[in-house]
Amino acid sequence: MSAIASKVRSTTVRAARPQGLAHVAGAHYLAELLGLRARGLRRAALMAAEVAEKTVGEAGFEPTTSSSQSWRTTRLCYSPSFDAGLGPVEAIGLSAGDEECASVESLKNATFHIGADENGLGPRLGPMVVTAVLAKVTLKGRGLLHPDAKSELDSRLDDSKKLVAFGDCALAEAWTRALVERGAGRHKHCETPDELLDAVCIDTRAELQRPCPTHVLSQCWRTDGDAFDARASGLLPTVARDLDELALGGVDILAVRCVVVCNHRLNEAAEAGKSRFKVDLNAMERLVLALRELAGGEVNAVCGKVGGYAHYEEAFGPLAGRLHTVLEESRVRSAYRFPGLGELSFAMDADANHRLVALASLVGKYVRELSMSRIVHHYRRDDASLPLVSGYHDPVTARFVAGTQARRSDENVPNTCFERTKRGPPR
Repeated sequence: MSAIASKVRSTTVRAARPQGLAHVAGAHYLAELLGLRARGLRRAALMAAEVAEKTVGEAGFEPTTSSSQSWRTTRLCYSPSFDAGLGPVEAIGLSAGDEECASVESLKNATFHIGADENGLGPRLGPMVVTAVLAKVTLKGRGLLHPDAKSELDSRLDDSKKLVAFGDCALAEAWTRALVERGAGRHKHCETPDELLDAVCIDTRAELQRPCPTHVLSQCWRTDGDAFDARASGLLPTVARDLDELALGGVDILAVRCVVVCNHRLNEAAEAGKSRFKVDLNAMERLVLALRELAGGEVNAVCGKVGGYAHYEEAFGPLAGRLHTVLEESRVRSAYRFPGLGELSFAMDADANHRLVALASLVGKYVRELSMSRIVHHYRRDDASLPLVSGYHDPVTARFVAGTQARRSDENVPNTCFERTKRGPPR
């Protein structure tokens, strides 16, 4: 450790805004810069970061070498997910002759990547959730986005349909909690499922509840049945290490956001002739635009294929009218280039082939399951004989719908707030 501490003290770190390097992201990038690539040296890397914090201090510092020394400045956008609400450290200066820190050169070529996917496109009950994940990825990290061979990580980060299911979303919950705890949400409060939901939703609570009749709010928003899964708590340390390994490998997760579209809004859209496929697509566009603004630079966004479209231009909403170039349009993949925004593609089976899309799918699965469990709990409070349901088109869900009919009628719950009454046109 003494050698590491000496190395840290002798390496000048210049922060664009004096904040120190006490957060976990700083520790992992410091590990990368010092060449601490072995898994067993994570503790040493963290200790080195503590030394760096003491060296940097809260007021910044001047280089410890002579003013004649040549310096190289390289942008490092650390994840705000590790920084208790402070802005990211934007730049560090490293001695140009320091060969051990040569790996920082690859960070100059780091780019922003987004993975987006939907959950709940076709159910009868519960919302549709569209989720996107933003990451800063180095040249080395790009191989982690599309791994050529299966690894142990695939048992925890893959297509959500393979890893989680109705009644068993502990892994999806663990990923969501780990991301928010590191600051990838709108805030870091996640002591309850309700706070966790608020952290990942792009919309405020007031906006999400805006179409809800006051007497119907409790159907979707009561929280007395919310609870974290004990299995998810047990998985948290594991997925936290997975995020560490991804960051060390060059994939730094910066943000996660969800668009939650309730049945009332889906039914309104269908009534206006807008299909759920277009609602899904427009939500993805909105998320990509929002995360591009957060990134502050062009992005490479990969989304799951929407509704079998090959040609997306006619269905664009937030991106309609923007100058763009068609790169590819086929049944398997459609891709477009937007100046100032970057590349946006829609790929078949993206959640099984792109880790950011897979992560988005897992977070979206948790958000939908939480939302659906609230609806079920609301009606089961007065009738425990009602079944636990997924909300999809199956006999158990049909039984739940029939079993709640009398109560919904007595409480004047609009059917449009309860189930999807219209599918809309095919496009």
